[in-house]
Amino acid sequence: MGAQYYLEFEKPLFELEQKIQELHGYSTPTMSLKGEIAKLEKKAEEMRADIFANLSRWQKAQVARHPNRPFTLDYVNRIFTDFIELHGDRNFGDDHAIVGGLARLDGEPVMVIGHQKGRDTKEKVFRNFGMPNPEGYRKALRLMEMAEQFHLPIVTLVDTPGAFPGIGAEERGQAEAIARNLREMARLRTPIIVVVTGEGGSGGALAIAVGDRVLMLEHSVYAVISPEGCAAILWSDGTKGAQAAEALKPAARDIQELGVIDEIVKEPLGGAHRDHDAMAKTLHEALSRNLKELQQIDADRLVEERYEKFRKMSRFVEL
Repeated sequence: MGAQYYLEFEKPLFELEQKIQELHGYSTPTMSLKGEIAKLEKKAEEMRADIFANLSRWQKAQVARHPNRPFTLDYVNRIFTDFIELHGDRNFGDDHAIVGGLARLDGEPVMVIGHQKGRDTKEKVFRNFGMPNPEGYRKALRLMEMAEQFHLPIVTLVDTPGAFPGIGAEERGQAEAIARNLREMARLRTPIIVVVTGEGGSGGALAIAVGDRVLMLEHSVYAVISPEGCAAILWSDGTKGAQAAEALKPAARDIQELGVIDEIVKEPLGGAHRDHDAMAKTLHEALSRNLKELQQIDADRLVEERYEKFRKMSRFVEL
């Protein structure tokens, strides 16, 4: 996971954990500090619980972007076995912002696809900061159609600020690629489970997020635009992200109330970035449970219910 990184609101916790580390360094067989360390660890645990039980929507957006948060390949390595990555859209090239391939979940073959961000500068550039080009979405669709052909369930992991808005991406048909994915995913005759693991950014996320079950990690976000982007449009001031986040309501609890997702997957105390293994174990259970339920439904009913599910995602307020 690399060096631990603390968000601004976690600074008091950072200072306390630093003290705990210092005491561990001073502790010796002849001068044990176990009692003092245990007290501070209990205090840190309580502080962590208090902080994460009262996160604002803006703070949740920051947690969703945490640089140590597990990405798609972290989950693939912990949840799935026999992963074989498949490359290219058979048209333009291979987009490293989306990874996908064949794998096994509890021994059952599946197709797993997801956005992939980077941690260091070199990897961030290689992965284009998790922002796919059209060839990324076309690669994803190619793999999903392959899964349908071989009757394999599909698991997608969503974590992107949005589709890449570059000139080249637009010239190669970014909007068309996203729209085609939405249409084709809606009628794929195989189970699809979607998990928003970090940022669910607009069409860039939705292009691999049309599924029979849509899950969100507890501290992930899902919105039509980033809080900063929203603030820049509404108030010409991108620094008002906190204010925009309250208006957007992108947190998992908000999205569940709107009926857009089916389930919130609980994160380890302090966020998924603190314990990749524990987060993967919890997500593994949720994926296995939902997949078993979906495999009991025949293809015709699956497609019909998926269509109705997304058709119902609206709320009208009469003034």
